[in-house]
Amino acid sequence: MTSAGSATPGAEASDAVEIRAALLRLRRSTGLQIAFGGLLQEPLRMRIAELNGAATGALRGLAIRSGSGLGGKAVALARPCAVTDYREARHISHEYDVPVAAEGLRAVLAVPVVVRRRVRGVLYGALRQPVALGDRTLDAAVAAARDVEQNLVVRDEVERLVAAERAPEPDGRARVREEVREVHAELRALAPSVADPGLREQLLSLCDRLTAAAGPGAAAGDAGRTLAPRELDVLACVATGSTNAAVAERLGLRPETVKAYLRSAMRRLGTHNRLEAVVAARRAGLLP
Repeated sequence: MTSAGSATPGAEASDAVEIRAALLRLRRSTGLQIAFGGLLQEPLRMRIAELNGAATGALRGLAIRSGSGLGGKAVALARPCAVTDYREARHISHEYDVPVAAEGLRAVLAVPVVVRRRVRGVLYGALRQPVALGDRTLDAAVAAARDVEQNLVVRDEVERLVAAERAPEPDGRARVREEVREVHAELRALAPSVADPGLREQLLSLCDRLTAAAGPGAAAGDAGRTLAPRELDVLACVATGSTNAAVAERLGLRPETVKAYLRSAMRRLGTHNRLEAVVAARRAGLLP
């Protein structure tokens, strides 16, 4: 996501995939009856964009302001908040009682997504019974929010590097470079699904040509580095700024499998995070 209020269509689509994946993980790991949330599209204001387990559409699109309701309190305080019975809670404002009641929510928690001390969104989980939500449930919600946070950090850094690369290059060359990288990622994602071995090899050959055309090739100290095909597929998508959830959807993999390929790629490249892995792969002439 770019700065609040200026997310591109591609970033918004990636946001939706990321939040959907986090909500699904949250419900599966806790048994919560409903999970919902969204990312801020303007300072201190968000809309509930994604729901998992909802019985109605009452919450969809609901605008949450900082300080209002349980989620707004989580935004304002930048920390998790929970209530045993929403409609009886005394320490939150009640602007959203009508849609909450329409969905039948009672026990609710809200966990902020915080990146570099700035709240970027909120994940909610709820039950339709007034019961205390235990530490295990809260810990799982915090873990889901941390996954989103980490992916946003990486995407922010990729976007920063892309902007830095574009700045000194005249005549739209930076835009062309990013288009080459996007096409490369799309071809690598497509190749494994092609049944014809000859056609599949042609697609991978095109990928190699795009990589060779995009730069001078491997640096002297990096020439011996290699990646397995699926590791390279995953890293090619990551290099375009895609989150783990978006990569999984694009390649037809599970998010856990994407993480495993990333860990393996980072180990082979001798790096410690996704961004370092992308940079190392480009220096080694493995990515455009």
